[in-house]
Parts: sequence; C-alpha cells; structure tokens
Amino acid sequence: MEVIGKIKLIGDVQTFGSNGFRKRELVVTTDEQYPQMIMIEFVQDKTDLLNNFSVGQDVKVSINLRGREWINPQGEAKYFNSIQGWRIENLSQASQGQNLPPVDQFQPASDLTDEEPDDLPF
Repeated sequence: MEVIGKIKLIGDVQTFGSNGFRKRELVVTTDEQYPQMIMIEFVQDKTDLLNNFSVGQDVKVSINLRGREWINPQGEAKYFNSIQGWRIENLSQASQGQNLPPVDQFQPASDLTDEEPDDLPF
C-alpha cells in the first residue's frame, strides 16, 4: 500500500528499552477533497530513510498495516493498529528526473554524409 502527500512533520528518533528499539514518526498530509494527516512509523534501520527528507516535500510512502492484540491485567483483549513505513520516495525529484536535458547538450552526429539514403516517410 502507498500514501501520497506532503510531509507535515518528521519526528526525532526515539529509542526504547535496553535492546535499543528505535522509532521515528512521519506525518503526511494527503492531497484530496478532505485531506488526511496520516502518521506513519519507521522502525529500526528504516528510521534512517527519513534523514534526506524535509517538511513540505511531496512524497510517496510504501506502508504496511500492522495489528496486534494485548491482554490487559483484567484479562480483556485490546487491539491496536499501526501504519509502518518501509520505503519513501521524493515525488518532485522523480518528476524532475524524467525531464530530458536541454537540446544544446546533445552532440550532433559526425558520421553522416549526403550519400545516405533518405528513407523517412515524411
């Protein structure tokens, strides 16, 4: 699954417990009739993926939905969901990469002669 939108917030890396579990939160605002602010967690080594991004960038984030059950001390089951990111792409950079270089950067062919047959249909 994917979430597409503009980065609203990039949180700091949080470290939990003695095992060094790391988490970093990203908030993306979707671009639709009723924009949604989606909080996405990046965990462990994926927290580093956010280092090259900043607030205001248009991104596409690949996500997994995660769910888990927790039994409280009274024996009741509680359920929690999370959205976990595993890849992030800069959409403005992707569209710029598809542009061709200016015409003046192309080198003319040097091995053409007037004796070449002209087989173009127009």
